[in-house]
Amino acid sequence: MKRSVIIGTGHYLPERTIHNTDFLKNEFFTDARVKYPAENEVIIEKFKEITRIEERRYLRPDWNNSDMGTIAARRALDDSNIDPETLDYIICATNFGEVTATNPRSNFMPSLAARIKHNLRIKNPKTVAYDMVFGCPGWVESMIQAEAFIQAGLAKRVLVVGSETLSRVVDVYDRDAMIFADGAGAVVVEGIETDENIGMLSHNTLSYTYNEAHYLYNGPSYNPEENQEDLFIKMEGRKIYGFALANVPGAIQSTLEDAGLVLDDISKILIHQANEKMDKAIIARLLRLYGIRLKEKAENAAIKAIMPMTISKFGNSSVATIPTMLDLILKEQLGDHQLKKGDTVVMTSVGAGMHINAFVYRF
Repeated sequence: MKRSVIIGTGHYLPERTIHNTDFLKNEFFTDARVKYPAENEVIIEKFKEITRIEERRYLRPDWNNSDMGTIAARRALDDSNIDPETLDYIICATNFGEVTATNPRSNFMPSLAARIKHNLRIKNPKTVAYDMVFGCPGWVESMIQAEAFIQAGLAKRVLVVGSETLSRVVDVYDRDAMIFADGAGAVVVEGIETDENIGMLSHNTLSYTYNEAHYLYNGPSYNPEENQEDLFIKMEGRKIYGFALANVPGAIQSTLEDAGLVLDDISKILIHQANEKMDKAIIARLLRLYGIRLKEKAENAAIKAIMPMTISKFGNSSVATIPTMLDLILKEQLGDHQLKKGDTVVMTSVGAGMHINAFVYRF
């Protein structure tokens, strides 16, 4: 039986650390374009209480997204020990492409995947490079596409990258700017023939657009004195929170059912790092779907054991969060969290679109 297995992982986190206190001098405006009435100390403390974010990483100004993605890709290729010329596809998940430090406008020509292929000095014209623009779930969706190519016999090896410089597309006058960060993660996926029940076991993708399509969108600065033609990330935070809680637990359960598994079969859930409070609430609801009801202390311990978190130190780097977390775990660089042969994990994300996706993977 043909299976899609991960044979190499890599990531890159910028060296520049931005602390919450670095926002104390910011001038925040509301969505009504008036100055926020609360003091910055209060705004930042409330922000930390909700998201648990304390730090995030920003890319150095003389580097761009493709530089960061190339490093993560090269590390994944080195880890896989394959010849890059044997890649059939390079799929790069990104939402804003190449953005310079001085211009917030996206640049997709050439695509980020093409830039990364160029930087890797891959000559093979049959290594097809293209971008996946799918909101924060873009990397998970790219993995699902890699699986589809392999199962269809159209590819044997696929490099899947998630790379984003969100620090360059945020409105510094918007409190939500503190959520977003920069980073890149990558994996090499290979199709192998094996009787083992390993690799990607099932996957699931949902797109809610009827009422929810614009919960995340591009909009002008909240500061009316700024250039209103430049567009930045904007979000309906409360709507997103409610949407995620209502829909992500069921999507995870459905994906597990497709694999013939239940929650007790899962070692880890790698969930997109957007808001720690929201992610914990999602897993708490997932537990209840399986009839698991625990007292608060026991529930928190169970969630902590199954759901690794990186958001407090790395912020929300969108498509880079899950592959970065995966590489950190496999390299034993994420506390007590480890993965070994035979372990089964769920990787899942929710974001702009609004899209939800997940896949079940066994090592």
